[in-house]
Amino acid sequence: MCGIVGYIGSQKASPILLAGLSKLEYRGYDSAGIATMEKDSIKIAKDKGRVENLYNLKETKELEGTIGIAHTRWATHGIPSKINAHPHFDMTESFAVVHNGIIENYIELKRFLEEKGIKFISDTDTEVVPNLINYFYTQETDNSDLRILRAVKKTCEKLIGSFSLEILSKYMPNNMIVVRKDSPLVIGKGHGENYVASDIPAILSYTKDFYLLNNFEYVLLSRDNIKFYDNNLNEFNKESTVITWDAMAADKGGYEDYMIKEIMEQPTAVRETIGSRIENGKCNFSELNFSKEYLNSLHLIYIIACGTAMHAGLAIKNTLEKLCKIPVIVDIASEFRYRNPIVNEKTLCIFVSQSGETADTLAALKLSKEHNAKTLAVTNVIGSSISREADYAIYTHAGPEIAVASTKAYTSQITLLTLLTIYFAEILETITPEEVKNILNGLLELPSKIEAIFKNTDQFSNLAKNIFKEKDVFYIGRGVDYVTSMEASLKLKEISYIHSESYAAGELKHGTIALIEKGINVIGIVTEPDLVKKTVSNIEELTTRGAITTVVANESTVKEIDKTIFDNVIVVPETISYLSPIVSIIPLQLLAYYVSKEKGLDVDKPRNLAKSVTVE
Repeated sequence: MCGIVGYIGSQKASPILLAGLSKLEYRGYDSAGIATMEKDSIKIAKDKGRVENLYNLKETKELEGTIGIAHTRWATHGIPSKINAHPHFDMTESFAVVHNGIIENYIELKRFLEEKGIKFISDTDTEVVPNLINYFYTQETDNSDLRILRAVKKTCEKLIGSFSLEILSKYMPNNMIVVRKDSPLVIGKGHGENYVASDIPAILSYTKDFYLLNNFEYVLLSRDNIKFYDNNLNEFNKESTVITWDAMAADKGGYEDYMIKEIMEQPTAVRETIGSRIENGKCNFSELNFSKEYLNSLHLIYIIACGTAMHAGLAIKNTLEKLCKIPVIVDIASEFRYRNPIVNEKTLCIFVSQSGETADTLAALKLSKEHNAKTLAVTNVIGSSISREADYAIYTHAGPEIAVASTKAYTSQITLLTLLTIYFAEILETITPEEVKNILNGLLELPSKIEAIFKNTDQFSNLAKNIFKEKDVFYIGRGVDYVTSMEASLKLKEISYIHSESYAAGELKHGTIALIEKGINVIGIVTEPDLVKKTVSNIEELTTRGAITTVVANESTVKEIDKTIFDNVIVVPETISYLSPIVSIIPLQLLAYYVSKEKGLDVDKPRNLAKSVTVE
């Protein structure tokens, strides 16, 4: 879950590296560092804590080199400390490396190197990498560029786990080498300069031309050239991809935090996700090439994801089953591959990930392919690992999402999955033209309905003032409202650190109601017309036990509620039930945001969390 940046050109590298690291802070980290090529040696500046600490280091101020690598670390092996921070030297300080991922066999490799007389100074798994490279380098005899490449290749062949690497060497002072396996890495192409990063937004302000690396592609970078080598070190040509994101989209754009900016961007994100797929009143996913015969052959659809993306899968499960008449299982990626799932050629596996780099989801995808299932990626990042590994990939149009707590990616995922469901149902002929028109009209109205919620943000900030001191908050709902309660609860706990749980309203009497006592906050979501009476009855049971109750209802269901019974009632615009999770989550995203602000917390970078979970 680290961040990587690299630069090679004619400008002073350190300011570019530090700016890139700042754009990667949302990934979560505990230390940071940079290394640059200086005359005849490599110099490193690193420290525990935030990127801003590096600006004041004496070592940073002395860096003048125009080639450099940089890193933000999230501790996996070894405590957060200056010594454990990246970059790492080999013992002779001939090679410097930054590494994203985990080397699972580092202990064995470390013992091997120690037997050769190599001494280590850190507790990290990463330090074995530069020392292995130097070891293999000394075994080589020629002095060509391939000498170091061969040493890097031999090193990578010894590593078990995941890695993306940037490598500097005093033996090759005008170059940088990069390689990846299962951890993200991209190269940005410039004019007389080139860039490297683990995430596109880190270098998007410098270029829009990117090379998206596959596993075991070795790259030799110079100021004016980028050479690609396959796993046999045969040189090959690689096509670049143009990324059309606006660089400003990766900045705050005048908002106090990325999270509130991204909440407010949801009308645009939903609108553009819809617009990318509707043509002449039809849903267009022609690149999938799924026939009626294939869809009819399916015994099961799996939706596999983690966290918020998994909630998006749950939100679409009912829609898929009702409209396509195919059973759907939504599974947590980290559990999926460890329980021998029943997956075969009659299974379609859909993998949802904002970043497209989620390690558990990627591993589940590979397992599904081994069992001959067709695989479909739903992600926000073109060229991400999951999108390249899957048989098919479709994309949300949310743009960069920087805040750790996902908001616009979630609503865009539900939007795209709804469109995909309509597409499947039309092929299967399990949906009428009237139903298609009704759902599409509902989708097209979503952006304006979300915007309507933003006209009364004071309601949510005022409610936050009554909640931010609480230690426990409960969310309840039925049907898709229960899914919304799960996502709302996750939002609150991850950015406010308030203990929060979501429960199916009908399960209260089966144990949960024992937790209710006077003064505890309970938030109920009531947007499903067929379930209003049942859910309201459940919430009323909590009011009689002294709970402070807040109800989220729509324009139709609120008419069936006696508003005097509840402490707070939030009314959202009405939409068809398939789409209600998109509308009903908006006020609860805002509530979580304002609660966190009332507590004076860092909304965008909550403790212990990272945006992209790229290691298990």
